[in-house]
Order: sequence, then C-alpha cells, then structure tokens
Amino acid sequence: MAHWLMKSEPASYSWDDLVRAGGTDWDGVRNNAARLHLRAMQPGDLAFFYHSMADKAVVGIMAITGAGQPDGPDGAWVKVPVKPVRALARPVTLAAIKAEPKLARMELIRQSRLSVAPVRDAEWALVLAMAGG
Repeated sequence: MAHWLMKSEPASYSWDDLVRAGGTDWDGVRNNAARLHLRAMQPGDLAFFYHSMADKAVVGIMAITGAGQPDGPDGAWVKVPVKPVRALARPVTLAAIKAEPKLARMELIRQSRLSVAPVRDAEWALVLAMAGG
C-alpha cells in the first residue's frame, strides 16, 4: 500500500464536502507530475486530505477506491475515485510540518505547488502521530 497527499482548496471542495458525499472522483488535476502520481495510485492506497490556501493543514484520510481513469475532454489527464476514511483528531498544519526536521524531505515542502504527491511511510506515521494518532 502506498501513501499520498492530495490538496484541495476548502472553498472549492472541502473535507466536509467529501464526507457529506461519501466519495468522489478526484479530478481536474492539470499538472504532469501530479498526473503520474494519480496513475500510480492503486485501490487500497491511503491519502492525506490537505486543505490548501487558507487552512494549510492535513485534515483527514481518504482511501483510493479504484484505478485511475481518463479525465478531461481529451482523456489525457487522470482521475481516481476516493472516499473518506476518517478525520484527523487534530489538523496538522503546514507550519507544524515545516517545523519538524524529520519531515524536511516531504514532497509537500520540497514541491509545495504540487497538488498530488507521494508520502513516505515514515512521514505518514509521523504526521499521524502529530495529529494525535
């Protein structure tokens, strides 16, 4: 199982929206690196739901529920189905992540504009610990 981080602006689509819907297709991503990550996702992988812009925090965990499918009018992009697993006990802010030296290599910091990124197992465990389990 792989771990990921997927960003969304809460004003456009928030964690609460995902919970209310019970799941969605994560679509509309138009970045080549993010497209490669979406293609690499497998059913059963887990992803942090990250509120970008105002909140700048990891707020929940999603499950990837299916393989990537073509997205966009020409099908050149990729979408994946996701569903909520659980909210974090407390959000883990970008400031807290940046303050933790063990997370200095996390793609969220290294490639901050990337909307979909892999998360290493040790990073996943540490962010969960920072959230209170």
